[in-house]
Amino acid sequence: MTEDIQFILDSAKEQMEKTLSHLEAELVKVRAGKASPTMLESISVDYYGTKTPLNQVASVNTADARSLVVQPWEKSMLTPIEKAIMAANLGLNPQNDGVLIRILVPALTEERRKDLVKKAKSEAEAAKVVLRTARKDANEELKKLQKSGTPEDEIKSAETLVQTLTDGFVVKCDKHLEVKEKEIMTV
Repeated sequence: MTEDIQFILDSAKEQMEKTLSHLEAELVKVRAGKASPTMLESISVDYYGTKTPLNQVASVNTADARSLVVQPWEKSMLTPIEKAIMAANLGLNPQNDGVLIRILVPALTEERRKDLVKKAKSEAEAAKVVLRTARKDANEELKKLQKSGTPEDEIKSAETLVQTLTDGFVVKCDKHLEVKEKEIMTV
């Protein structure tokens, strides 16, 4: 196998690993009924005129399985944090007690659980699309190598390896989705 083919295979694998990591990160954000600081990761707060991630202006912790506690490092940030949480439209109702913000995470209804499963499925499907795109890109690079004189049998075996790689990552995506689905639907 030539260095060029190995480079293409390594690039495809790296792209697919990044895609899987991204899927894992996105699935963590889909809440499954338990309170988790990652639920607030996407929130940005207006910090003296600059949009700043919540975790850079406050600590976010779980008090118990159903509640989060947001403790700002500056008391003046209580109201902007509270507004940012409300504006994020996560279905959470922050309660400001003058020192910290408590957020009770409501129990999921059956309908909400189904919506979250749909969201998880769409994340997994988006990841599979990116995997297939990486496969297509790798195959196009291999075709270019074939035109520049690389033997056809080497290209064919490399295409088979790319397909095997893609299939393996699609199975991993499905497994991640299956675990998340089970987690969401468990009452």
